Amino acid sequence: MTETDADDLAFLIREAERVVVFTGAGISTESGIPDFRSPGGVWSKMKPIMYQDFVASREARREAWDRVFNRTAGWTGAAPNAGHFAVAKLVDAGKVTSVITQNVDNLHQDSGVPDARVIEVHGNASYARCLQCGKRYELEDLRYRWESGDDITCIFCTGLVKTAVISFGQPMPEAEMERATEESILADLFLVLGSSLQVYPAAGLPVVAKKAGSKLAIVNREETDLDPYADLVLNTDIGPLMTAVIGRL
Repeated sequence: MTETDADDLAFLIREAERVVVFTGAGISTESGIPDFRSPGGVWSKMKPIMYQDFVASREARREAWDRVFNRTAGWTGAAPNAGHFAVAKLVDAGKVTSVITQNVDNLHQDSGVPDARVIEVHGNASYARCLQCGKRYELEDLRYRWESGDDITCIFCTGLVKTAVISFGQPMPEAEMERATEESILADLFLVLGSSLQVYPAAGLPVVAKKAGSKLAIVNREETDLDPYADLVLNTDIGPLMTAVIGRL
């Protein structure tokens, strides 16, 4: 990160009236949470469990719950980092209207962003829901059933209970995607933090914002396919950059 990097991003944020932040795994790797697709990432160490397999196979469900309670994927239990706290400060200051995240780690909420301002397009690993009636369950309330070897089903409708993460093969959450699209259209600065912008349909949101007239800033360690369309591209660590940006606002 250079001083110019922080100055340039701070200028865009100061000039904007409605900033939408879009975050990917790169903001949470600084908290020690592994990303998904890079060498050493989650999917290089274990095969994803497809949604259809979870629904059809008790063995697949057992493996899924083993991963949850053994924290095999490493998605929960970490603490927010400087990047998360900087985003929370921007929300609190009224600059950021919403945080659209591909992450499932709940770290934006843990850093102080109100839950109503966070749009989770890939779900959340910190709790579970019934696939049939939508009843929410806290993970610790399900632990005893996992330890006893039970198939974890809803106590109200007997539907299957699954972590609130959107699995491969599972439909995207319609309400969240609609809201994320609306926020992207209304933005005058769309700020990408730590996303490779390879996973669609969520990765199409910067394009939606840009077509609607928003400026686009991308902060990511590696290049992305949307870099040529961005008004600002910074290949640097998010925490130090955003901390410096906050100090310039």
